[in-house]
Formats: sequence, C-alpha cells, structure tokens
Amino acid sequence: MPFIDLESNLPASKFSEEFLKKLCTVTATALGKPEERMNLVVKPGLPMLIAGSCSPCVMLSVSAIGVTDTAEKNKEHSAKIFQFLTGELGLSEDRIVIRFYALEPMQVGKKGTVMSFL
Repeated sequence: MPFIDLESNLPASKFSEEFLKKLCTVTATALGKPEERMNLVVKPGLPMLIAGSCSPCVMLSVSAIGVTDTAEKNKEHSAKIFQFLTGELGLSEDRIVIRFYALEPMQVGKKGTVMSFL
C-alpha cells in the first residue's frame, strides 16, 4: 500500500485528474504494486525553494512496504519517476527531489487494524 505525496509550487492547473491517474500508473509500475493499492496526494501552489531557487519545482515522497528499502531499488524507482515528471511537467531533473521511506506493515492502518494483521 504505497503512499505518494507530491508537493509543488506549480499551480493546481498543472495537476489534472489525468495527471494524477498517470502518476498513479507510473509509480505503481515502478514499485511493482497494483494501482488499486496506491494512495496519492498532490499539494500544488506551495511556497517552495530547492537548491536556493524558488523556480518551479517538485518534491515527491514515496512511502511503501518492502520496495523502498535498498539503494538499488530506489535508484530504479527514481529513474522511472524522474522520466515521467520531467516529461509531464517540463521540469529539469535539478528541480525535482524524491524522498523514499521504507514502511513496515505495522506502520500502516487499514480496516481498523494494521497491514501486518490483514
């Protein structure tokens, strides 16, 4: 059950429903997870600074169980996600930062319990 959080200083108009669905598909594929398990939030129009500049930018957080726990996995995920974001949003790679968080099943609640008991 991955969680994708995208924060950006780009306007909300850049993040249509179509964009959200594409981002869901791309991240699900990159992580090897089914789309119906994905959780995605986009927060546009934020005051942001990356590398000393307030130029258009994106910070993306990827939290997941079992697929974000090694540098090798995250390097592969990063390449696929960067390709999508640079293409869709017209940003250069230096204006995008991705953070990966490894979750344990006990850290995700669902249906009144946690994933380790489902």
